[in-house]
Amino acid sequence: MPSRQLPLAVALIVLLCLVISGIAPYDRATWLMETLPVMIALPLLVKTYRDFRLTDMLYVLIGLHALVLIVGGAYTYARVPAGFYVQDWFALDRNPYDKLGHLMQGFVPALIAREILLRKHYLSSRRMTAFLCICIALAISATYELIEWGAAVAMGQGADEFLGTQGDVWDTQSDMLCALIGSILALWGLSRWHDRQMEKLEARKSRQAKE
Repeated sequence: MPSRQLPLAVALIVLLCLVISGIAPYDRATWLMETLPVMIALPLLVKTYRDFRLTDMLYVLIGLHALVLIVGGAYTYARVPAGFYVQDWFALDRNPYDKLGHLMQGFVPALIAREILLRKHYLSSRRMTAFLCICIALAISATYELIEWGAAVAMGQGADEFLGTQGDVWDTQSDMLCALIGSILALWGLSRWHDRQMEKLEARKSRQAKE
């Protein structure tokens, strides 16, 4: 698939899944709150595509993150079927699908932050960049937990499906731990590939500018 078509394909897949998930979700209010980040991010990525195109790797990862949110919104995180299979396999006390969501909440934002910081030349030190990317991922995770707290205060029991704590009193802390682990895994496992992707993208932009 030509590189210029990949972001379009990812966007169309995400949009299609979003529409399908909204036909008959388990709980309409929960679906709206869980998929709202996708509804915000999708037009934002389209709007910034020409001025600041991201690497193909990031578009794919953002698409995967969006699909995790969409599935969680359609079923509610505590009722995603795949999560029940994992729960049975490992004899867990709860459906762990929401932890995948929070792992992605650290994994993808850390790489987005890394790309912006490096390509915009805000930082040159790779170590400081990694440190700040982890901090940014944790800040996003903390902000999301505050949003969940606000929803719980405003909606009372109506926010139970959105919170998805499943009776775990340490749910907030474990969610943030998953985001931390996700950010570390992303930077440790994908930084070199990410560097090559950014170099390729910048080289392509240079060739297009000369033509």
